Amino acid sequence: MDVKHILLVEDEEHLLKTIQLNLELEGYTVTPAVTGIEALKEFRKNDFDLVILDVMLPEINGFDVCEEIRKENTQLPVLFLTAKSSSSDRIQGLKLGADDYLTKPFNLEELLLRVQILLRRNKTPVAEKNIELYTFGDNEINFITYEIKCVDNQKLEITKREIALLKLLIKRAGEVVSREEILDQVWGADVFPSSRTIDNYILAFRKYFEKNQKEPQHFHSIRGVGYKFTG
Repeated sequence: MDVKHILLVEDEEHLLKTIQLNLELEGYTVTPAVTGIEALKEFRKNDFDLVILDVMLPEINGFDVCEEIRKENTQLPVLFLTAKSSSSDRIQGLKLGADDYLTKPFNLEELLLRVQILLRRNKTPVAEKNIELYTFGDNEINFITYEIKCVDNQKLEITKREIALLKLLIKRAGEVVSREEILDQVWGADVFPSSRTIDNYILAFRKYFEKNQKEPQHFHSIRGVGYKFTG
């Protein structure tokens, strides 16, 4: 079993212990830190899957800690957990490279859910992330240039979001990917498209890649469940 390792940075002792206990009850390994300097030392000493980071810390504040982390690792998910709740603080945190921002006081169940989502986003091994060119049937997708070769050898340039959705479905080929996971990974937690949005993308993919759109061979809608790609 792959146990996830979380760096928890919080200078309020009672809150630190409460969050640590609940994360450990969820099966995570937790390394605590109470200052910005201690957080950076632990970050450089261990391999973590997620950082939960307060902003108002002794020695070095959380914004500066996040900035240092991003200089050395652009992939590690960072979740700010802070009493600094103004929109300017939130924007600053996200600009520095944080993946999520939760303000105090917070609901513990919501925190655990956000942790789960961030870890799920980051679970794909690096080796799998670098799809550059993918072919299936007579079709071809270039994930670098956003160009596709589709039905009747037609060449088109598609959008960044279309590329992101194609990449997700292709990496999970043969599996049903839920609507919730697609919205989370392709649109993000702060965007709420209508329920028809993904359907419209799938219809576009059928137009691009299917010889018979009414009997698709590659892009399938599984009613009430999600979507599946067959190569």
